[in-house]
Amino acid sequence: MLERARSHPITRSVVRRSSGMANRMLDHAFALAFRGLVYAQIWEDPDVDMKALQIQPDSRIIAIASGGCNVLSYLTANPAAITAVDLNTAHIALNKLKLASARHLPDHAHFRRFFAEADSAANVAAYRAHILPQLDETTRRYWEGRDLSGRRRISGFSSNIYKRGLLGNFIGVAHLLARLYKIDLSNLLAARDVEEQRRVFEREMAPIFDKRFVRWLTDQPASLFGLGIPPAQFDALAGNEPMAEVLRRRLAKLACDFPVEDNYFAWQAFGRSYGRGDRCPLPPYLQAANWQAVRDRANRVDVRHANLTEHLSAQPDATLDRYVLLDAQDWMTDEQLNGLWHQITRTARPGARVLFRTAAEPSLLPGRVNDALLSLWRYDAALSAECTAQDRSSIYGGVHLYELA
Repeated sequence: MLERARSHPITRSVVRRSSGMANRMLDHAFALAFRGLVYAQIWEDPDVDMKALQIQPDSRIIAIASGGCNVLSYLTANPAAITAVDLNTAHIALNKLKLASARHLPDHAHFRRFFAEADSAANVAAYRAHILPQLDETTRRYWEGRDLSGRRRISGFSSNIYKRGLLGNFIGVAHLLARLYKIDLSNLLAARDVEEQRRVFEREMAPIFDKRFVRWLTDQPASLFGLGIPPAQFDALAGNEPMAEVLRRRLAKLACDFPVEDNYFAWQAFGRSYGRGDRCPLPPYLQAANWQAVRDRANRVDVRHANLTEHLSAQPDATLDRYVLLDAQDWMTDEQLNGLWHQITRTARPGARVLFRTAAEPSLLPGRVNDALLSLWRYDAALSAECTAQDRSSIYGGVHLYELA
């Protein structure tokens, strides 16, 4: 059993073999937590992604799948093909469920109810009538299987799937902690404009980060597992500051820099849902105006349970031109980074673009990826800074874009 755990692909990707025993134990704990559902909703802004990637009709994209929101949203830009890869079997099952739903649910109203509201028994009935017969056996077993509490996993769509998973539980704990200090985080969503949002944040939320218990808690690497931040990423995120200060600054951006009526990430963080009604903000793939495009193009997405570098190593030279790495590089050793960028460079077509995020602000590639390899790519500092400022999810320190020179 122990040997099987050590050989798991997530464990192999996360655990720092050359680190001390304490760090390796933390890495193993994170790897174990990361095997189940982490993100019911991905926390990278797809509008920023599409601005940076400049997807064209002949674009062939490869992306880390995560919760699938961005992969499906990229379809609105009309690429030729998308390959979505992930090591997490729950994320693979969620991506396949979303794609099957886009293809086979009767209309946008069913699709919207299933993924935007995600809290109706009618969703489970629609799943059984329209989606279940279309799923492959592995995906069917996942959704028909039971979680640790004994509930069938598909039942999450009758009881708000966004409250489940590692991130959903983390946000739930944050709400509970706020209530202990007599603070209702959802108050921010009633603000009438950005100025009122800032007043609510400064009055009610910012002081939480001065509490002694909160400062101690946030200095523990395991406390941020729910954000999908592995121990190796913790120090990069903190820099030389207490983690409470970093989180206060990131939360301030989420709460204050964008109107809440246009920021579905704020609704998920402070309301634990997308809200109700036709005016609530939604990811591009769930918006009514994009329904037919997503439905018609869903068959352009190929979902693979695979390590990104290993998958790229099996692809022909010069066949891809858009790469979305999320924050996966923050987990990697120098050896892994160089292996990944060797495969990216080999498979990239002229003008290819690579997009990724980092916990800290600067790009992590200089000084770590071989200079001769990295010199083939141009870093777009201006567009990277612009995209960082415009990323409504507000979790990451930097959004970075490289283009093959």
